[in-house]
Amino acid sequence: MTGRIIRGVGGFYFVHDGTALYQCRAKGIFRKNHEKPLVGDRVEFSTVFDSEIENAGSIDRILPRENRLIRPELANVGQIFLLFSGKSPAPNFDMLNRYLCLVHDTEIPVSLVVNKCDLCTEEELEEVRKAFCGSGYPMHMISVKDGTGISGLREMMRGKLSCLAGPSGVGKSSLMNLLLGSKRMETGGLSRKIDRGKNTTRHSEVFYLGDESYLSDTPGFTSVEIGFIEKEDLDLYFNEFKPYLGSCRYLRSCAHIHEKECAVKAAVKDGGISKIRYDSYVRIYENLAQVRRY
Repeated sequence: MTGRIIRGVGGFYFVHDGTALYQCRAKGIFRKNHEKPLVGDRVEFSTVFDSEIENAGSIDRILPRENRLIRPELANVGQIFLLFSGKSPAPNFDMLNRYLCLVHDTEIPVSLVVNKCDLCTEEELEEVRKAFCGSGYPMHMISVKDGTGISGLREMMRGKLSCLAGPSGVGKSSLMNLLLGSKRMETGGLSRKIDRGKNTTRHSEVFYLGDESYLSDTPGFTSVEIGFIEKEDLDLYFNEFKPYLGSCRYLRSCAHIHEKECAVKAAVKDGGISKIRYDSYVRIYENLAQVRRY
């Protein structure tokens, strides 16, 4: 049998096969080989008898992974939806751009989703659009409150494991509940074995939407650590900078901040690069430089 791990807790893995949910243990060979099953993994598993568990199973093999996210820890992600609100709270562009840097090297497609568009004027929405103009990230305007854009978002999730990420307070839980409706899978009647181990560290959680579609439930972030990026390489994480990087006078030694004859700064002045994104780049660069001093 094959399925996807949708949750891990107390040493157990909940595997969904498209119809039913199985509470599984991983075979000892995984520990011996230093392999760790992850939420999102596609696995081969077999059923076993357990007097305490209705659908008990054993994970026999982890199928090849397409990719792996570190934050949240999740495998085989088809796409990431970065959710933020256009208003109440106002967008924190530095935090959003740091997250985009964090997932940049995964090469997982990222879309920006702007919630609470019903509260925004057209001028405010246009400012948000301009902030990411040229970045290469598709943007979708939605309202969980009145349902604007939800059907389109649901269609984009069809047949994939989608990761919904975003800062706290932007309506992520409300969007999850709206998308899931009555499909939210409860692990209800946990076995006594789970009950005894419920205080162990939880992984991410994935919910089944139907039609081979899955949606991950990830914690809201209040900070994003990208200290692994060298400040000299930060410009490579801003997609709209790339066409100009070979035209700066100092080429790869150009930080695009204080230098003269900088093609990136010229593009900002001419409107080819969003000033909001550029200003965010400068603050992130200076923060990385400060971290390196210590």
